[in-house]
Amino acid sequence: MQPLKSLAQRDEPAMPPLCAAAAWRRAALAATLPALLLVAGCAPQNSPPQQVEAQAPSVTYKYRGDQELLQANQNAMTYCSQFHSVAQTENIKNASDGSKTVIFRCSAMPPATVATTTTLGSNMAYPYRTDQELLEASRNADLYCQNRGSQRAVATVVTNLDGTKSVSFQCTP
Repeated sequence: MQPLKSLAQRDEPAMPPLCAAAAWRRAALAATLPALLLVAGCAPQNSPPQQVEAQAPSVTYKYRGDQELLQANQNAMTYCSQFHSVAQTENIKNASDGSKTVIFRCSAMPPATVATTTTLGSNMAYPYRTDQELLEASRNADLYCQNRGSQRAVATVVTNLDGTKSVSFQCTP
């Protein structure tokens, strides 16, 4: 039986220092990659709202979160424009999977009420508590911008330090 040899005594050629460092980095990356993928999997996924149904004069979207609701509203406005109408929220329902469904009805008349705004230059800020209030703010901002020659209002949603939410809009050419 042969005695065990230390690394220095082995007959194999020693690995050059640069190769050893590269091998160590590959091993470290292989060990951390599953953790990185797990963290990336937990990150919020921004996906467009899913159109569930479209029967003139209405369209239905499934959405998650404020940004998707605002996108669903823009999509509904585009859908209703082919009927020379504007999208009005008919119903918002919670689904068991945590998503929500919103039904928009195409209407010939724009909303009659205008929410209270704080206007800062071309920015408009609206506080809101519900999805319905967010949609009303979005429609009011779009109407404001259209009346001033802009195509649409771009939204930025903010959760304030006290837990309330607000949305600001800026008219875009």
